[in-house]
Amino acid sequence: MLNHEITSVVGKHTKRRRLGRGTGSGHGKTCGRGHKGSGSRAGSTAVSLSEGGQMPLFRRVPKRGFNNYKFAQRCEIVNICQLERFEDGAVVEPEQLSAAGLIAKNTSRVKILGKGNLTKKLQVTAHRFSKSAEQKIIASGGKANLATLHK
Repeated sequence: MLNHEITSVVGKHTKRRRLGRGTGSGHGKTCGRGHKGSGSRAGSTAVSLSEGGQMPLFRRVPKRGFNNYKFAQRCEIVNICQLERFEDGAVVEPEQLSAAGLIAKNTSRVKILGKGNLTKKLQVTAHRFSKSAEQKIIASGGKANLATLHK
């Protein structure tokens, strides 16, 4: 098999190892666990953080400074092509996007991206717009309004 012949289906389902079925299987007797020790016993788990006496990576790396993850403002993304489902001349707000199943909840921030084309004249209200999305909405005769943030 060559590199370009590999598809996503190849290797998806691997056969399970039949352990303890004789020496001819390659997994007989000790079933691939070796002799004695905690690894041969039932219930043993390998600790992936162990580096064999070396100071573990998570203890070597300094833990200091500011992390913005807690305070980052995340937006739910809606593409222009997904707005085609609304009628011509409709007002599209986060409530309508939530009802249509395009975003999880109507209280989340929404950003409209410019993937696809828009043929309908829509009045879109969102918290953010990409430049291409705003241009496509205006080019189709619609309006791109910025929504106010609510806590």
